[in-house]
Formats: sequence, structure tokens, C-alpha cells
Amino acid sequence: MLVELAGCVIIERIAKLALYTNLGDRRHVMLIGFSVGNYKSFKETVTLSMVASSITEEEKELDTNNVFEVNSHKLRLLKTAAIYGSNASGKSNLIAAINFLKWFVLNSSKETQVSEAIDIEAFRLSTETEKEPSFFEIVFLLEGKTFRYGFEVNAREVVSEWLFQADDSQEKMLFERDFDNYILDDFPEGQGLSDKTRNNALFLSVIAQFNGKLSGKILLWFSKTLQLISGLQDRQYRKESLQSLESDRHRHDIIEFIKKLDLGIADIQIQNRPVFIISDNTSVYGGSYGSLYPHSEIQLAVKTVHPKYDADGKQSAIELFDIEKHESEGTNKLFALAGILLDTLRTGKILLIDELDARLHPLITRELICLFNSNETNPHNAQLIFTTHDTNLLSSQTFRKDQIWFTEKDKKGATDLYSLVEYKVGKDTSFERDYIIGKYGAIPFIGNFKELISQLHE
Repeated sequence: MLVELAGCVIIERIAKLALYTNLGDRRHVMLIGFSVGNYKSFKETVTLSMVASSITEEEKELDTNNVFEVNSHKLRLLKTAAIYGSNASGKSNLIAAINFLKWFVLNSSKETQVSEAIDIEAFRLSTETEKEPSFFEIVFLLEGKTFRYGFEVNAREVVSEWLFQADDSQEKMLFERDFDNYILDDFPEGQGLSDKTRNNALFLSVIAQFNGKLSGKILLWFSKTLQLISGLQDRQYRKESLQSLESDRHRHDIIEFIKKLDLGIADIQIQNRPVFIISDNTSVYGGSYGSLYPHSEIQLAVKTVHPKYDADGKQSAIELFDIEKHESEGTNKLFALAGILLDTLRTGKILLIDELDARLHPLITRELICLFNSNETNPHNAQLIFTTHDTNLLSSQTFRKDQIWFTEKDKKGATDLYSLVEYKVGKDTSFERDYIIGKYGAIPFIGNFKELISQLHE
């Protein structure tokens, strides 16, 4: 059964996923905002905010479904954010910045040596910034408390680092670091550990390694709740979908998800596929060489089930297709993302996807977004942030104005990040049309190709 909601077709079956999990405190593990400066194409500090503005939309369902309240904080947050911009405008660099923050928090204390350089890239097109540190800060909810954590870092060392906590409106410092100078006002788990912190490692990461209770919870938030994936290299995420298919609890969800997207697939089967080794260490899948070579491992093969019809149009059998060999790139992407998408909805996590719309039909992309922009299918307030070029999604039927963001480079190569809510937009305005004609910026200014081609033929 399909139901219409704010211009989106919502898969009613998916709404039942959220009922499987008792989240407890996981309901309050949300992203509030992220800031980055002097990193890759970002010269000045920019902020992506998931805080809902005070606007009200003509489509009242958007204010009800696309926003959720954290009552104890009197805070309204957005469930989704879409980031638009021309090629090379810096969209992917924003995702890369969050990815670097996550990686450095999780690995700086254990994966780097004393003299090892930090893999950081400052803005390189200005003499003002090339020798200055890069800035990262993230604000998030964890167990009902707001945390603001950040650091400044260059290729040699951590220049500064800070952690603040707020219960209601009062913010208090837990620690601050300026090179090798530390201030710990109310953070006993960090006492005595500053001397154990290398200049190229984060203090927070070191405390977590020494079993700091709060620090460990924060690192767990980064590890388990904040998820980043590429929509162009999606097959590496098939593991989650395969695990769900092997689970009696979640197998039906994956199959229903794929079936509801009208891909012509009736069922999905997992088969064990033996791998053999030949003399040059090349892997050959079972069936090609019989039992001539010893098994090295067993790999899982995903088979899609399609009905087969006779001359009268009646189903007479089924046909199994190898998903990698016989299904489209779009179908493979949807299967690869199915597990992590449904788990995010089921458990109320945060998911960032670069190039979400790549290889997907616009209606399917919109459908995935609508799963998040819905109280029915997203009662645990999972958050989805994605980059896209799909202007079909730029609709007042799908997004509030504060959910739409743009990246644009200035003439000196620096990326700016701004929201549609900053513009005065008329009541009946078409977001898509105005974006395409350049009213909001963030589009390419293309040169005269006819002139170029004519010169080639001279």
C-alpha cells in the first residue's frame, strides 16, 4: 500500500522497521552543526547547521515531518539537508572535512607515530592561510547533553583543542588545549594524561584510550553514529546489506525495500561461491575449474529472482540473475546502500552521502529522502545529509528552505557555504527554476563551446 505525503510516495512497509528497536538514550545522539575553515577549498570558516530556522512553510507537512524537537533543549533540528553546487565547487570537500574529523578523532592516538606528519591539506590558494592551521568543530547531542568539540591542526601538530558541554543554556568548559598547555576545569578523566599526549595526537583520543568514560562515549558516537559513505564507490558497503539478508530479523526488510522500488526483482538469494587458487595466485570462482584447485575461501554471491513467463503470459518458473553481472549499476547501488539506509532509520543514526543521486532515477532518490522526511518512516529522527546535482529534488513539496544548501567558489578559488533560507523567496517560487537560472548562485558559468569547436576545425 502506498500513501502520499508532502509530494512523496512513502513505502508504508518501511515504517514498521523503527518498531523493532528500543533506542533508549540513542534518541538523543543527533548532529547540531559542523564548521570547517582553511581546509581544501574552504578558506574562511563555514558552518553547516542542522538547527531549524523559525520559518513556517506553505506545506505544513514539512514543518511537521522534516523537523523534530529535542524537548529538554528547546531545540528544533532538521532531519535532512541537501547540498547543491557546480562541479569542483567544494561539496565533496565538506564531506571530506567531516570524514577527516572523524578519522583523526578515532585514530590520531594509535595510528600515528611521534614524528609522523598529519595528513591535512590547508587552503593552498592564499599566502594568508597556507601556513595557518585548519579548523574543525562539531556540535552534537549525546545522552541529552550538547557537546561542542573541535581542534586546529597543521601537518606537524595539534595547535589547539577544546571540549565544552551544555545541559540547558549554560555551557561549561571540560578542557582546552593550546599546543602543550592544558586547562582542565571539570574533567577528572583527563587528569595526568597531558604528558602522554603526543603533539600530533588529540587529547580526547588519548583519554579514551585510557578508558575515560565520557571520552569513550564520544569516540563511540563518532564510530557508530556518524556514518559517511560515497555514492560513487558504494559497493564497498554491501557488507551491511549482506548481513541483513543473513539475519532472520532484517532479511524481509531488505527484500521489501528492493521490491518496493520497482526494480523487477521478486526475491533475493544468497549463495556460497567457492574460490579456487591457480598457480599465479589468481582467484577463480567456483564452477570454472571444478575441483582442480584447493578452495581458498567461500564468498557470498547475491542472486536476484525474476519471474519467467510462458507464451500465455503466465509465470512458469523463476530465473536467477547474478546481481553484479546482470543487474544495472543503479540496482547494485540500491542493494549496497539498502542495509545502511535501513539500519540508520531503524536506530536513529546520522548518515552523510556524497553524490547520493549518482546512477539513481530522480524518483527513487526522492523516495529515499522522503523516508527520512517522515514521522512515520523515521520516528527515531535519523538524519541524512547528502550532496547532489539532481535539481528535480529542489521542490517546496520536499524540502524546507533551511534544508537546502549551496556551495560556490569565488574568483580566488575559495568555497562559500550558504542556505536557501538566507534568500527572500516568494510564495509560489519554483526552487528548481530559480536555481537553474542562477538566482541562488552555485551553478557553473560555461564558456562558448561553439567557438571552441569552430577553432578546432580551422
